[in-house]
Amino acid sequence: MPYFKTKDGCSIYYETQAFESSKPVVVFLNGTMQNTVYWRTHGRAFKDRFRVLMYDARAQGKSDLGEGKLSLEGHTEDFSALLKHLRIEKAHLIGLSHGANVALAYAAHSPECVDRLVLCSVSARQTFRAGLILKSWLKILRRSDLETLAWVSLPVAFGENFLNQKQKILDNIVKAMVRRNRKQALIAHFEAMTGYPSLSQIAQNVYRPVLVVSGSDDLLVNESDARQLAMICDGRHDHLTGIGHSIPAEAPEVFNKTVLQFLDRI
Repeated sequence: MPYFKTKDGCSIYYETQAFESSKPVVVFLNGTMQNTVYWRTHGRAFKDRFRVLMYDARAQGKSDLGEGKLSLEGHTEDFSALLKHLRIEKAHLIGLSHGANVALAYAAHSPECVDRLVLCSVSARQTFRAGLILKSWLKILRRSDLETLAWVSLPVAFGENFLNQKQKILDNIVKAMVRRNRKQALIAHFEAMTGYPSLSQIAQNVYRPVLVVSGSDDLLVNESDARQLAMICDGRHDHLTGIGHSIPAEAPEVFNKTVLQFLDRI
């Protein structure tokens, strides 16, 4: 399995598809409680036109937690070092939720290394409810276990339509969430997120083509704030009806078509 070692000795896991070609690079960046498995089917849909990179950020999936405190700046530094390790000079970035935070922060830090940005399920500011949900998840995890958190997070992570369609396999979804996470790493991840700056601040320094995608059933992101983020970036906003926070999983065909069309624009 491919790993990259950061300057402080943290192992970062990554996967690639179609990297033997000279095509443009697309990078998928994970949301909270996700890992590279989340993106594999999307990678297969993109690999005929792009080289595909997926990775687990520090404290996610198969990557180490490391010794120091997690931070958005630290994630950006890890990502920058990974791209340099793989000799990627420029890439399209597709980030979901937490991954969109990292993608936007990296674009503000290294604009010359970013072609186009797709920011999924994020907005210009964190609503009070979103902050309260994050704090409640952190308290639950400190006092209970991953399985309890997984069940509590389901109604927030997914929209009504998806949950209805997947009723018979919700147990399996919870088991998968437990399997790909570690309690202490996730606690550290949540603690760090409570101190992240608003994306409206970061977006003021981003001058790349941007697509912001939001879902009408997302309890963490509202439409007006997502649209505002796109406006700050002078980008485009697509709002999808009947879909929750996990847009790529809930509507994979719509997501892939929307993103590919955006990346193909001249």
